[in-house]
Amino acid sequence: MLSLDISPVILKIGFIQVTYYSLVYVLGFLVSLFVLLRASRKKAVEINEGQVYDIIFLSALGLIIGARLFHIVFWDLEYFSNNLGEIPKIWLGGLSFHGGLLGLVLSMYIYTKIKKINFLRLADILVLPAIFFLALGRIANFINQEIVGTATNFKFCYLFQGYSECRHAVQLYASLGRFILFGFLLYTKKKLGEFKEGFLFLLFLVLISIGRFSLDFFREGDKYYGLLTGQWLSIVVFMTAMFVLLRYYRGDVNMFILH
Repeated sequence: MLSLDISPVILKIGFIQVTYYSLVYVLGFLVSLFVLLRASRKKAVEINEGQVYDIIFLSALGLIIGARLFHIVFWDLEYFSNNLGEIPKIWLGGLSFHGGLLGLVLSMYIYTKIKKINFLRLADILVLPAIFFLALGRIANFINQEIVGTATNFKFCYLFQGYSECRHAVQLYASLGRFILFGFLLYTKKKLGEFKEGFLFLLFLVLISIGRFSLDFFREGDKYYGLLTGQWLSIVVFMTAMFVLLRYYRGDVNMFILH
C-alpha cells in the first residue's frame, strides 16, 4: 500500500498560487505554440505567425470552457449548483477530457474554416504535444487526489485522502498509457511514411478512447447501464473516429496494419 502527501500548490504569493495542474496546462500551450511556430516557419502548414497565436489562444479558450462545462454537467452538477463561486477555480482541477477535446476541436475547426487553413494538417501537428501533456495532466490529477480508483487489494494500491480502503491509482495508469501512446504515435509519424492528412489525429482518437474505456473499469463513479459516463463518451469518440477512418482512410489503415 502506498500513501504520499504532496501539496498540489507549488508556489503561493498572497492570493496567487501556482499548482501542478495549472502549470501542466500553461506549459502545454507554450510548447504547442513553439511547435506550431516552427511548423509555420518550415511551411509544414500554411499559416502566418499571427494566425499561430490566434489558434493557440482560441484552442486554449475552447479547451478550458468545454472541459469545465462537461465536468460540471456530467460529473459534479449538484456540487457546483450549490457552490457557484467554485466554477472559475480551474487551477484546482475539474476539467473533463472529452469536454476539452470537443471544445478544442470545435474552436480550431471554426477558425480554420473561416481562415481557409488545413484543419487536418494542423491537428496532426498538434496531436503529439497534446498527448504528452495529457499524460502529465494525469500526474497532476494524482497529486490533486482526484479521479479516484476502485477499492483493491493490489500490492501497489494507493490510500487516497478521505478514503479508508486502498484503491487503484488510475491516474498513474492513465499517465503511463498516454506516454506509451505518445511514443507510438511519434514512431508512426517517423517510421511508417507519409499518411493522408488527419490520419495521425484520428488514430490518436481511436487509441485514447480504447485506453480510457478500459481504464474506467478501475475508476470510481456512477454507472449508467453498467458503464461510467466517460466510457459512453469514449464509445462515441471511438465510433466516430473509426467511421471516418474506414470511410476515408482505408488505404492508410491497410498500410498501418501491414507495418
